[in-house]
Amino acid sequence: MNLARQNDWNPASPDVQDNQIAAYDAMRHRCPVAHSDHLWWSLLRHADVVRVLEEHKTFSNAASNHLSIPNAMDPPEHTPYRAIINRYFTPEHMNAFEPLCRSITDALVAEQPRGEAVELMGGFAQPFALRVQCAFMGWPRALHEPLRLWIGKNHDATRVGDRSAMARIAVEFDGHIRQQLALRRDTGGQSPDDVTSRLLREHIHGRPLSDEEIVSIVRNWTVGELGTIAASVGILVHYLATHSDLQARLRRKPDDLPGAIDEILRIHPPLIANRRVTIDPVEIGGRKLGAGERLTLLWASANRDEEVFGDPDRFDPEGNLEHNLLYGASVHVCPGAPLARLELRLLMETLLAHTSAIVLAPDHSPQYATFPAGGFAALQVCLQ
Repeated sequence: MNLARQNDWNPASPDVQDNQIAAYDAMRHRCPVAHSDHLWWSLLRHADVVRVLEEHKTFSNAASNHLSIPNAMDPPEHTPYRAIINRYFTPEHMNAFEPLCRSITDALVAEQPRGEAVELMGGFAQPFALRVQCAFMGWPRALHEPLRLWIGKNHDATRVGDRSAMARIAVEFDGHIRQQLALRRDTGGQSPDDVTSRLLREHIHGRPLSDEEIVSIVRNWTVGELGTIAASVGILVHYLATHSDLQARLRRKPDDLPGAIDEILRIHPPLIANRRVTIDPVEIGGRKLGAGERLTLLWASANRDEEVFGDPDRFDPEGNLEHNLLYGASVHVCPGAPLARLELRLLMETLLAHTSAIVLAPDHSPQYATFPAGGFAALQVCLQ
C-alpha cells in the first residue's frame, strides 16, 4: 500500500552525485524522510535510522530479490545463520589471521613508489582489499584480477539500475565461489583448513549448509568487503593527507589509530546505504508509510547528523564513539567489523611507519565516487 508517492528529490542527479556527502547533509535539513523513484523512501536522520535498526518487527531486512544470508533475514530466521557467521570473526580468528594480513600490508606498502604521484584507488586501495579478502577466504591469487573486473561491472550496473545486467553479474560472481567449493570437494578431504573449507562443514537445523546458502553468505562477505574496504582506504589516506597535524600525531601515537579510523569513517562514510521494507503501516519522521514500502537507510547522512554529533566534521573519536553507526547497530551490526578494523589498522600503521609524509599530488583533484559507492573514484597522492 503506497500512501504517498510524490518525489521530494532526485538522488541520481549530477548535483547530488558530484558530492554525495554534501548533498545528503543539505537534504537532511530540508526533508529528512524523502521519497524518490531512485531510492524509494530515504531516511537521513540518525534517530530515524536507529529506530529502523532496532524495530526489526516493523522494518524488515527482507528487501532483496535473491537469497541473501543473513542480510535479508529477520529474527528468528536470521539468528542461527548469524551464529555461524559470528564464529569466523572471533578475537582468536583475528589473531590467527593477523600475521598473514600484516605480510600482505607490508608487501603492498613496499611496492608503492616514493616521491611521485600514486593513483591510490586502483593502484593501492583495491589491490589491498582484494589481496586480504582472498587470503582470508583461502582463495588463490588467480582470482584477484577476475574479482577486480567484477567489482567495476557490478558498480556500473548498480549505478544505472540495470537489473538484467546485475542478475548476470551476480551469476558470474557466484560461479567463482562455486568453483572454489568444487575444488575443495575434489580434494577428498585434503583441502586446506581455510574459511571456505570450513563453511562446507557447517550445519544449520541439523543439516549441512547448501551450496546456495554458502554462496549467499560468501557473496555478502565479499561484495561488502571489497567495496567498503577499498573506499575506506581512500577516505583515510585522503583525510590524513589533508590534516597534516593529525597525520603527525598518529605517527607518534599509533595506538590512537583504531579510534581515529572509526571517527574519520564517520565523518566521511565509506558505505552509503542499506535497504529495509516496512512490515506494517508506520509513521516515521512525520511521513506516513504503508506496509511493503521500501526504505533506504542513508548511513552517509545519519552518521553526520548535527542533532547527535554537533558539527559533523569535528574530529572527536571519544565523544562520538557511542553513536557512530559505521558498522550498523542492533541484531544486524556488521559481523565482519573485527576483520575490517584489523585490516585498516594494520594498513594505516604500516603506511605511517614507512613514510615520512602523505600529501595530495599537485594538479590532481580527487574525484568522488558515485552511488552506490562511497569515498573516491580517483585519488592521486604522493608518499614521501
